[in-house]
Amino acid sequence: MKQQQQQFTMNIILWLLASMIVCNGLPLNANVSGRPAVVNIGAIFSFKTVIGKAAKIAVETAIEDVNSNPDILPGTKLILQMKDSNYSGFMAVVEALLFMERDTVAIIGPQSSVTAHVISHIANVLRVPLLSFSSTDPTLSPIQFPFFVRTAQNDLYQMSAIAEIIDHYEWREVIAIYEDDDHGRNGIAALGDKLAERRCRISYKARLSPQPTRDEITDVLVKVALRESRILVVHVPGSWGLKVFSVAQYLGMLGTGYVWIATNWLSTVLETNSPLSQDSMDDIQGVVTLRMYTPDSQLKRRFVSRWSNLTRGKPVGLNTYSLYAYDTVWLLAHAIHGFFNQGGNISFLNNSRASELSEGNLHLDALSVFQGGNLLLDNILNVNMKGVTGDFRFTSDRNLIHPAFEIINVIGTGYRRVGYWSNHSGLSTALPETLWEKPPNRSSTSQMLHGVVWPGQTTQKPRGWVFPNSGRHLKIGVPHRVSYREFVSVRSPDVITGYCIDVFTAALNLLPYAVPYKLIPFGDGRTNPSGTELVRLITTGVFDAAIGDIAIITNRTKMADFTQPYIESGLVVVAPVWRKNSNAFAFLRPFTGRMWAVTAIFFLLVGTVVWILEHRMNDEFRGPPRRQVVTILWFSFSTWFFAHRETTVSVLGRIILIIWLFVVLIINSSYTASLTSILTVQQLSSPIKGIQTLVSSKDPIGYQQGSFARNYLIDELKIDASRLVALNSPEECAKALKDGPHKGGVAAMVDDRAYIELFLSTRCEFSIVGQEFTKNGWGFAFPRDSPLAVDMSTAILKLSENGDLQRIHDKWLLRRACSYQGAKMEVDRLQLRSFWGLFLICGLACLIALFLYFLKMVRQFSRHYSEESDLSGQSSRSARIQTFLSFVDEKEEEVKSRSKRRQMERASNRTDDGSNSTSYSIRRNSEFASNKSLGATTNRGEV
Repeated sequence: MKQQQQQFTMNIILWLLASMIVCNGLPLNANVSGRPAVVNIGAIFSFKTVIGKAAKIAVETAIEDVNSNPDILPGTKLILQMKDSNYSGFMAVVEALLFMERDTVAIIGPQSSVTAHVISHIANVLRVPLLSFSSTDPTLSPIQFPFFVRTAQNDLYQMSAIAEIIDHYEWREVIAIYEDDDHGRNGIAALGDKLAERRCRISYKARLSPQPTRDEITDVLVKVALRESRILVVHVPGSWGLKVFSVAQYLGMLGTGYVWIATNWLSTVLETNSPLSQDSMDDIQGVVTLRMYTPDSQLKRRFVSRWSNLTRGKPVGLNTYSLYAYDTVWLLAHAIHGFFNQGGNISFLNNSRASELSEGNLHLDALSVFQGGNLLLDNILNVNMKGVTGDFRFTSDRNLIHPAFEIINVIGTGYRRVGYWSNHSGLSTALPETLWEKPPNRSSTSQMLHGVVWPGQTTQKPRGWVFPNSGRHLKIGVPHRVSYREFVSVRSPDVITGYCIDVFTAALNLLPYAVPYKLIPFGDGRTNPSGTELVRLITTGVFDAAIGDIAIITNRTKMADFTQPYIESGLVVVAPVWRKNSNAFAFLRPFTGRMWAVTAIFFLLVGTVVWILEHRMNDEFRGPPRRQVVTILWFSFSTWFFAHRETTVSVLGRIILIIWLFVVLIINSSYTASLTSILTVQQLSSPIKGIQTLVSSKDPIGYQQGSFARNYLIDELKIDASRLVALNSPEECAKALKDGPHKGGVAAMVDDRAYIELFLSTRCEFSIVGQEFTKNGWGFAFPRDSPLAVDMSTAILKLSENGDLQRIHDKWLLRRACSYQGAKMEVDRLQLRSFWGLFLICGLACLIALFLYFLKMVRQFSRHYSEESDLSGQSSRSARIQTFLSFVDEKEEEVKSRSKRRQMERASNRTDDGSNSTSYSIRRNSEFASNKSLGATTNRGEV
């Protein structure tokens, strides 16, 4: 009985365990390890497409390899159910919903990015990971669609590669031809962003509907042919992309001058459908396309060698999408393996909103949520494996590591690789994996590709743009000037001449293509128009370009692109001038008053220093006080003429004299040169010295009507607008300058040097004063990023090099010079600041010499004073100072002679008896007093 109770209890426990397992969703046929015997996964793509027919074989092969590998998912098999969406997004969504009803843990696909957007919403709700090897739309964001996992390269990188190719060849505008769906629009939007980072842009977007007819493609390409740009980027599906090139060939758009860049759909077609028909190959000659790069490895070579057996009887080539499809299955297998290792179980829970979905006949209430979805997703993103495509793992933004593309050029019956692009180092001819371990190098010298054979069988880089063959002429604005018509003269709306017009037409003649244009006058013909307003009208589309006397200044360059300047210019100040005649005191004009004063002070200073240094040892610097003063003055000023008679005997004195004579030489030479210029060159004088004089004054200032000088004076120099007077013609300018500020005129005029040189050629009573205070030039204005601006700049440089630019200048602007041409404005007087370095050196030398001399005197006096104090007994400070001054004034030879006698007497005293020491001391005192008296008498008697 007890045994029966135990058996009954055991049955109850087993029944409860079975109920718990069923409730948790685990199949009853689980193996010993607790893993299910099978795991259901789904796959959705179109089996008959270029990508789908190769991907189907790759996925099936991967399933077989995984299930036969005991190291991955031991005891568990992957059961794959593949559904053909048959080019239909609706069918793909339906099949995805059916998979969700069958306890599918993950779905491979869909193939289309458009469909992926829809199914990703379902995957988010039901927590079923969606792994796509072909949905490369960059807007499939992991933030919006966390359960979408892209297992191929993001189109964002492909568009970066195309943008760098365009920038590498220095093209600036492209035309995008694309399918008008999410994949096409979002890819081209990414291309536009990448081009903008390199100051390039998409000038025209040619949209094609999904599955377009030949007539529709023809209509779109005809519009493309009428555009300027010849750089065409084709981003369409491979199923009908060759139609675009067939129509382009028919329209003659695959000839010389065109550049066709196809995204990786073309390389996929070439690989999958190889060999293409001869007609198809002829349609894509010279086209550049991209292919996702997969590094060479043993795994890849082994898979490639198997492909021919896998596709026996099926003309399907191996493409990169099939490689990524194969790795996607292995990625999922590794993730499921890790999922089970972490204790995950496959269980599904009814949707919390199932009651809302139960109405109707669709049975959407059968959809259940995969409870282990988050854990499986984490394992998918953390997989790190070696696949046939190389290292297979995800970055933090859930893109595959090491994005890279091959750049392929279609030539003859095949294609050749011209280089690589990688997100690490940009364009290169080296294998990307050899650069991944090195620091990234994006310098212009490192970006290189092999030579490309472009459409038309040419290896020369196409220019990339032409004038549209639409019969429309460029509308070029020309200022309708009323003054200085030598630059631009509008005689009639159809007859416009002048220096600027001749330069423009000469530059156009150097271009390798014709430019249809029409000159349109801008202005009322009564006042000079504003150059800034003329440039602004380019941005509004009123004009396609602007030529004439248009200065290149900052605010204008923000609105348009300018060519190379064809004439240098800048703002200058013009004022009335008059001849300045010499007078009786012209010899004082080379130096300013301060310069004269400092020079005189230094003459006296140097004379005094030399006297101090020479006084004790040089008889020429000794004598009565009056004579010594005369000597100092004479010696000082005679050095100006290098006529000093006194010789220097001390080392310090000679050094000071040499330095001073060098200073005198420089000052003397400068004075002579300046005085010569003053007395021999005709001098012009004006109270206006330059722009600083005008800024600090209150006088009115003239400027030419329409010139940018007004804004510059107000905005940059902060001159009050009420002081500025607009002048229309050279005659008005001359009258205003002659009248001056006191008679209703102006003190000076500010204008471009190019105008002023023409103005002064016949008006010698005026002159440029001061320096040119801005630097700019005149150029032709074109819309931003216009390639014509670059070509015109090159043409202007050629005109300058071959001398034509100078000949045009001489034809219009060469005039007879004034008789005052050789005159100069008043020469600037030599300032103290030009010589302060010399004076500083001389002054420091004097201070150092005096310091050394003082040290020497103190040392000698200390030795002498100690001997004298022993004899005389004097020790007071006043007596010591008096003795020091007497010592300094004493001749050095006498000091040395007396010191020598004293030493001899001391030696003899050492032999005398100590009793006679007192009398001997008294006798020495009397001798010292007599010698001192004798020395004073001798000094007074010197001549």
